[in-house]
Amino acid sequence: GSPRRLLLVSNSTLRGGGYLGHCQQHIQGFLGERVRRVLFVPYALHDRDAYARRARERFESLGYGLDSIHESCDPVEAVRKSEAIFVGGGNTFRLLKALYDNSLIEEIRKRVLEDGIPYVGSSAGTNVATISINTTNDMPIVYPPSLQALGLVPFNINPHYLDPDPKSTHMGETREERILQYHEEPNTPPVLGLREGAMLLVEGDKATLQGVTGARLFMRGKKPTEHEPGTDFSFLLTEA
Repeated sequence: GSPRRLLLVSNSTLRGGGYLGHCQQHIQGFLGERVRRVLFVPYALHDRDAYARRARERFESLGYGLDSIHESCDPVEAVRKSEAIFVGGGNTFRLLKALYDNSLIEEIRKRVLEDGIPYVGSSAGTNVATISINTTNDMPIVYPPSLQALGLVPFNINPHYLDPDPKSTHMGETREERILQYHEEPNTPPVLGLREGAMLLVEGDKATLQGVTGARLFMRGKKPTEHEPGTDFSFLLTEA
């Protein structure tokens, strides 16, 4: 089986808690004691210094050192030497463009899929772990050379998945309608809608829904299905 280990979190901050507060125990359990330092990828936000300070503060409170890739003179070498990678949220297009610009797509793929180093993604960092960023919620403020992403899993995720509000007077498409429109295109992969507070743990060929909220799964040509924390999504890793 694959040595890949991923923790794909829907959101960095949950209402009533601090940065990564709702998932800090999951991160600690996932990284364990063998990881000493984490390589942070802050490319999704413009102010990378401030973002790195914020992430460093949180990870140091959990007992891990943190190096930000934007501070490295050789980003590729930083990935090659990393013990674990954390890719933060922000704008998915900005993040993916920077990964291409810095020649990091293949390097991160190799480190995660072949060397088995842990990968933590939050929001945009979860988006880029999938096949493509076609199902991101973000505006295309910059233009990456491709919408194809890291492909660490063979399906797509929609972080921050929102259910329709029955009281809303908004007449635009719901998130579900937008995903169904995506599936009107041929050969489109499954999309896992992760609500705020949900995360997907992938260990080799096993995938499990974790967190405090559920997820909605969209398979092309099928009705969407509802899933609770604890759901085994391993079939998505093989069937997709």
